[in-house]
Amino acid sequence: MKKILFLSAAVATLGLAAFTVIDDLQIGSSLPKADVKMKDVSGKEITLKSAMGKNGLLVMFSCNTCPYVVKNQARTKENAAAALSKNIGVVLVNSNEAQRGDDDSYDAMKAYAKEQGYRWSYVVDQNSVIADAFGAKKTPECFLFDNGGKLVYHGAIDDSPSNPDAVSRQHLKVAMEELVAGKEVSVKTSSSVGCGIKRNS
Repeated sequence: MKKILFLSAAVATLGLAAFTVIDDLQIGSSLPKADVKMKDVSGKEITLKSAMGKNGLLVMFSCNTCPYVVKNQARTKENAAAALSKNIGVVLVNSNEAQRGDDDSYDAMKAYAKEQGYRWSYVVDQNSVIADAFGAKKTPECFLFDNGGKLVYHGAIDDSPSNPDAVSRQHLKVAMEELVAGKEVSVKTSSSVGCGIKRNS
């Protein structure tokens, strides 16, 4: 009986070791991994710090094929363009390290960005280090920082990721407007709905 209990405890310990809990980045936190170099689809290397705009930075975790990314693609482009117009830098981050040899390869990212007409950075998050630092779990998932590098909004683009016709509040758009106006962001967090980021286990 003691051997069975010992074996069960050992298995449970190994299971916990294999399962890593990723904590959410809290509102007010500083921009993490700001100086980590990432390869952009332009061929250049950028950092989150270098992408920061006069009024802040929008970091959105995304990919090429997640159905939720596809459903939200028009809204992604609309919000990214709005951010740039407000002097907020934009970086889309692909953290799907487990799919680098397939749908989320660098070449596939380049083709997707060209097809979508991206005018902002779309970068490879090698080994998902940026996603881990942010506590990002979904695609799409948004993080908005002020010009001091403090997180002011984290969550979904709006309140209806599955159906654009049912949107009643555009969380990200409102957060950007409030940020640029010098106001406190009224809704600081919302629940991201999408595909899980494909990390290497």
